[in-house]
Amino acid sequence: MPATEKGRLCKMETVIIVLMILVALGFVLKQSFGNPAAVIAVAVVAAVFTGMMWPYAIEQSKSQISSWLSDSDLMLDVAVVMSVEIILQMAFCIMAVNISAEGWLPKWQIAVYKVLRWFPGVLFFPVLFSALTYLIFALPGAGFSTVAWILAGAVLVIVPAGAWLFRKAVPEKDLRLELYFILNALMAIFGVIATVNGQTAVDGYSEVDWKAFAGMVLIILAGAAVGLAWYALRLKGLGHLLKRKDRHRL
Repeated sequence: MPATEKGRLCKMETVIIVLMILVALGFVLKQSFGNPAAVIAVAVVAAVFTGMMWPYAIEQSKSQISSWLSDSDLMLDVAVVMSVEIILQMAFCIMAVNISAEGWLPKWQIAVYKVLRWFPGVLFFPVLFSALTYLIFALPGAGFSTVAWILAGAVLVIVPAGAWLFRKAVPEKDLRLELYFILNALMAIFGVIATVNGQTAVDGYSEVDWKAFAGMVLIILAGAAVGLAWYALRLKGLGHLLKRKDRHRL
């Protein structure tokens, strides 16, 4: 392998390790919004997954992991999954803030919010599998199942303990939501760096298509106008509703 290619893979591995840490922190932080029973249930599922994955983890190799990192198509597929999860988690943050600020939401949005609140995320499980693989490589003389179940026990303790620590360190729910939103934004940034792998889906152009640019600006302005009009109508409706309540009280 050329020195430049080897150096690029080392940098990619560093970026992915940082991304894995962000995913793990985000997963534990998300559990701080759930009740203790749900947190323990998620921790048990994650621990069982970790303990049961050792037969597959021992089949991996460092050269195979490097080949995955250099596979552009695979990394772009990973980017799609990551983008979907980040969008869902950010939607959870926005809906939670809306509920906290306005005190109510339409029934369908409440249903979506409950689903997003109970959705722990799927990115944490590949992180657990990668951590198990790295740990098996680091402890070649230990039993594979023993290493896996020790890590599973650590996961079973760390997930609820981390959620409790987040609650104690940041008791305000709104601040934890902001922190979770920022973590997801950082995950998106590092995910782009890690998954694009120096390539893009389309080739860039040196010239600007002004017609396309003008069309995009018009679409943005039209969307903004529709959003402002909807917001104004909503405020007007809320004003009429409050006036009716005041009349009934009088």
